[in-house]
This record gives sequence, C-alpha cells and structure tokens, in this order.
Amino acid sequence: MSYASQSSSYREMEIQSASPERLVVIVFEQLVVNLERARIAMDRNDIELRVTSLRRARGLVGELLATLDFEKGGALAHQLADLYQFMLYELVDVGQRKDVVTLRKLVNIATSLREGFTTAAQSAPTGARLKTA
Repeated sequence: MSYASQSSSYREMEIQSASPERLVVIVFEQLVVNLERARIAMDRNDIELRVTSLRRARGLVGELLATLDFEKGGALAHQLADLYQFMLYELVDVGQRKDVVTLRKLVNIATSLREGFTTAAQSAPTGARLKTA
C-alpha cells in the first residue's frame, strides 16, 4: 500500500469516527489548505491548481453554510451564515481577479475560525454537541 493510499485510508477512518465538532474542524483544516494552494497557484501562475483549489474551497464553505443549525445556534449561526456567504462571494471574485491580497485575508479568516472551533471542540464536554454550527 502506498503512502498516499495509507494517508487517504487514515483520513477516511478519522472522518468516519469523528464527532460533529471534530468534523467542523476538519472542514476548516481542508478549507485553509485549499486557500493556501490557491495562493501558491496564483504565485506560480498555475491556472489548473488555482481553479481546482478555489472550487474546493467554495464547496467547503458551502458545506459549512449548509450545516448551520439556526434553531440551536441562534444569532451566532446567523452571523456565521453572513460570514460564510461573504467568503463565497469573495472566493468567486478572487478567482476572477486573481486577487492574492484578498485571498490572504480569506486565509486569515478561515484560520481564525478553525482555531475558534478547535478550542470550542476541545472544551466541549464529552458527548456534548456544539450548538452554533
């Protein structure tokens, strides 16, 4: 079994056994990775990688948006929805204008959110669920 195959199998097992809180963190981790790939692709003028990475990033933000629980999350869920929609809009615009400065801002936003959700997931009592996402 190759390293890539082993890594993929490990990631799949991690996702299948992850709590809902951990799944949100995993999505943010992948979002940051894809945003960074898009930034690197822009620096290298790698159109294929840029398009693929931005498409994946938009899909991940869409997943985050679709999984918000407005009933349980209240005002925070609505604020996150607004932020995710802003990010989606900016991702489309970044792709069209090849705007590295805005892309770096999106990386910072995603990284901050990832850190916040990581902290919340770690501090949540075992068996408890985050009610904001």
